Amino acid sequence: MEEKEYGFSCSDCSVLACRRGEGTYPSFCLTKAMSEEDRDILKAMYLSEENNELMQNSALTEWNGYCVKSRVEELIEFAGRMNYKKIGIACCIALKNEASILAKVLKANGFQTHTVVCKVGAIPKTELGIDEKCKSVGPHACNPIYQAEELNRAGTDLNVVVGLCVGHDILFHKYIEGPTTTLVVKDRVTGHNPAVALYLHEGVYKKKLYPQG
Repeated sequence: MEEKEYGFSCSDCSVLACRRGEGTYPSFCLTKAMSEEDRDILKAMYLSEENNELMQNSALTEWNGYCVKSRVEELIEFAGRMNYKKIGIACCIALKNEASILAKVLKANGFQTHTVVCKVGAIPKTELGIDEKCKSVGPHACNPIYQAEELNRAGTDLNVVVGLCVGHDILFHKYIEGPTTTLVVKDRVTGHNPAVALYLHEGVYKKKLYPQG
């Protein structure tokens, strides 16, 4: 696809005409700027056998559970629609209890599970060149690369991320080979709901989020 210069984008839009095709697209709209060639390439990609199965079942799962089913219920439904059998769970050790409950729920619904916690291998942080001061929150490094490699070796059909740290999740996604979704984003301060800081960005989080707050 053609490389473009970037300025205004979707975060600057107040129209969102792309949602239902109503209203006028702003001059910087990415939908408006999409070429017919790019549109045809995308359609072909989505219509490929592998991608189309994902798109079809994603849409059906959304339609069937819209504002009714929890994310966990949608995960179960989607995995069933895709005929997945073995589900890998890559979790932060701090959310091991949540991961254990998830594994229990998935098994009750007929799935096999394989869970790998982030501290697997018990590698001291200092052996990886991490600053000594970081040991104050735990002596051992997180090991997202091994989490990915272990799930790859296990031959999982789908992988679920449960609370991996910022950065560690990036390394996990870099090395995981199979389809992957996120169930929990870790945020110890907001009860694992990072959107709270966005909702309160002009309130209690203003001084924390804006340099001149």
